[in-house]
Amino acid sequence: MATGRTHRPATRSRGIPEATVARLPLYLRALTALSERSVPTVSSEELAAAAGVNSAKLRKDFSYLGSYGTRGVGYDVEYLVYQISRELGLTQDWPVAIVGIGNLGAALANYGGFASRGFRVAALIDADPAMAGTPVAGIAVQHTDDLDRIISDNGVSIGVITTPPGAAQQVCDRLVAAGVTSILNFAPTVLSVPEGVDVRKVDLSIELQILAFHEQRKAGEEAAADGRAGVDDDADSDAPPMRATPTGRKGPDGDMPAVMPA
Repeated sequence: MATGRTHRPATRSRGIPEATVARLPLYLRALTALSERSVPTVSSEELAAAAGVNSAKLRKDFSYLGSYGTRGVGYDVEYLVYQISRELGLTQDWPVAIVGIGNLGAALANYGGFASRGFRVAALIDADPAMAGTPVAGIAVQHTDDLDRIISDNGVSIGVITTPPGAAQQVCDRLVAAGVTSILNFAPTVLSVPEGVDVRKVDLSIELQILAFHEQRKAGEEAAADGRAGVDDDADSDAPPMRATPTGRKGPDGDMPAVMPA
């Protein structure tokens, strides 16, 4: 079976935009679910809804793959699974090394979804000498002193960093020097890499902060709606309306200027 060190996906050479590439895994996940239910065809509207995008964007994305579907029939599910898998480079074996076998690294090593998606956890590496030889997910952890040899022996081109932030850049530099050209970074820090090395960052705290923003906005909208409802309720009461003043507000001691003097 081919390894990741000798084959690279053809998306860039074919001119597929990065935004489209980022959506291909969403389509593949939705299509795989349809395939598992033995659904033979799917419309662009149905697939777009399952992937969480609009149908016009989906059709535009698929045009880069040379797949337009059949009017009145839709897209062939199995063919699209193969086509997208091929574009993403998932029709071959990609050995992956995880560096930093703490709670997160161990959890990733035990994740069963990698193998079914074309990725094989080939090596687990940690800086703690006490971890050396410890089996995690059936793989013995190896020490970072042997990182270069481990990467070379396993033909690894994709590295996953799950170290503390202070160690991430040093680990990144060593991975790149050993020949790794793609890095998935879980450490909460920005990595500096040379041209030709791809980095994808997964920062759970940032995702939570984004969710917190949306929660705060929803709470503000609800409070504003409750405030408007309260004003409407007051309008129906028997109390006389507050007299408008030239300065715009009524205070307990009389008219209040809109801008207080210095």
